[in-house]
Amino acid sequence: MGLGLGGGCGEDPSTVPVPPLAEEAAGKTPESSSAAFSDATEEVGLAFEHLNGMTGRLYLAELVGGGVGFLDFDLDGDLDLYLVQGGCLEERCEGARDQLWMNLLVESGRLSFTDETEAVGLQAEGYGMSIAVGDYDGDGDPDVFLANFGANELWRNEAGRFERVDVSLLAEERWTVAANWLDYDRDGRLDLFLGNYVVESIENPQECHSADGSIDYCGPLAYRAQKNRLLRNLGGGRFEDVSLAVGIAAENRATLGSIAADFDGDGWIDLYEANDGTENRLWINQGTGRFLDDAVYAGAAVNAAGKPEGSMGVAAGDYDGDGDLDLFLTHIAEETNTLYENDGQAVFTDVTEARGLATPSRGKTGFGASWLDYDGDGWLDLAVVNGLVRLDPRQARAGVEHPVRQSDQLFRNLAGDRFEETTSSAAVALDVARVGRGLAVGDVDNDGDPDLLVGNNHGPARLLLNQRGASDWVGLRLRHGQPPQDAVGATVRLRMASGRELLRRVGTDGSFAAAHDPRVRFAIPAGETPRELRIAWPDGTTELLPWGDRPRRQYLDLVQGTE
Repeated sequence: MGLGLGGGCGEDPSTVPVPPLAEEAAGKTPESSSAAFSDATEEVGLAFEHLNGMTGRLYLAELVGGGVGFLDFDLDGDLDLYLVQGGCLEERCEGARDQLWMNLLVESGRLSFTDETEAVGLQAEGYGMSIAVGDYDGDGDPDVFLANFGANELWRNEAGRFERVDVSLLAEERWTVAANWLDYDRDGRLDLFLGNYVVESIENPQECHSADGSIDYCGPLAYRAQKNRLLRNLGGGRFEDVSLAVGIAAENRATLGSIAADFDGDGWIDLYEANDGTENRLWINQGTGRFLDDAVYAGAAVNAAGKPEGSMGVAAGDYDGDGDLDLFLTHIAEETNTLYENDGQAVFTDVTEARGLATPSRGKTGFGASWLDYDGDGWLDLAVVNGLVRLDPRQARAGVEHPVRQSDQLFRNLAGDRFEETTSSAAVALDVARVGRGLAVGDVDNDGDPDLLVGNNHGPARLLLNQRGASDWVGLRLRHGQPPQDAVGATVRLRMASGRELLRRVGTDGSFAAAHDPRVRFAIPAGETPRELRIAWPDGTTELLPWGDRPRRQYLDLVQGTE
């Protein structure tokens, strides 16, 4: 988590701005009539506190978790919430387990949540890191994979109730953080990528020190990294480890983030790894059952200065409106976050400085990050949640229990040219110091704009509702197969009468430790009219659909081949 030799030397706390701790201690979150997001956590009845089990021994594992996810587990048309719990590392924590909160919007007409964990049969009690949501068994409802410090878990959704699936390949994992469902071979079944981190012993913990000699958290280079794995879905609940066969069994890297998407536009799903302190990898799908790491040639392995960074979160989206997927990565406080611009052929250029994203990220350690059009102008903005990975001595002296807190950030996209930070004016609900980790984006109240679910390490989960969405919008749920299931890996372009195109991808992965809304949304800019949809389906086929008289300001269900 951050660069370091030997014991690791992540960010220097002396360079990190002091966050507004006093305001949080007083229980105040400033609100404004012009704010784009409001904190609705208490109002909707959500009450979840992440526990990391810290005992003062400064295990690296206790610093990483805080996963969150959106999923419509009961298929009623609204998004439910999944909250990943940590627990204790030195002993078993009674009652520490993941929670599933059911959305009552459709049933009651009012946004509120109730804890249905026991009712749906979930007993996920591992030391959790992150969640990946996908319909791996193809029965039409979303299943849940849980990446843990320890054995991973797969929970099958059977008509709104969950049962644990015993998969020996998953039980063997020791510390998985990143996970993706993807159909890399186009056989109609979702395969599973596991991004593994490092080997940490609870019985014999590493001891590392800060610059002043005091005990501190270790960086990733103090540990042995693990190999990542790709599990091919054989159907019937069976998986096969094809890591070696497909070519991804390269040298060990400490992977914290990953995202699956078609970066070169050839119709095959590629995979990007965000690695902590070492070069990132861009696995280009060759369409032959093999992958090739093209990151160095493609310009996406290191930053513009030629240096690997402490990569955590990763997001893919078309920020500049040129019809391809660009990459955004979060890093530690001594570095900057990084924006890689795609030329359409999966060749990337680091444009962080030119787009105004370098300076605002210095001094921040970013984890979850997501593209979202929060202001409804048709351009993808950025949300980032932050939290240190080295102890801040000033917070410690102030008596802060978990002295690695920072405030989160929101950046507005200025027509693909530059970004401006709007945290203090548009996202004051984010401007409170906590230890941000997971960040999921979804339309939880079905009003057509993106809301945020934030997971905080050793702190509360928060639901932030968008108050400044588009007045006109198009929502789509793209499905394929029989029975129909979310078309993970598809991309859809909405062409306007003016010729302008908006690109969105279908996927629940990306960010950090999170699962997103599988539906896509297009804000219709003022003066624009939808003309046609062009959908690239996961099987490599393309479908062109005229917009016609399709309704707007609601979610439409489009199933491949039925139009």
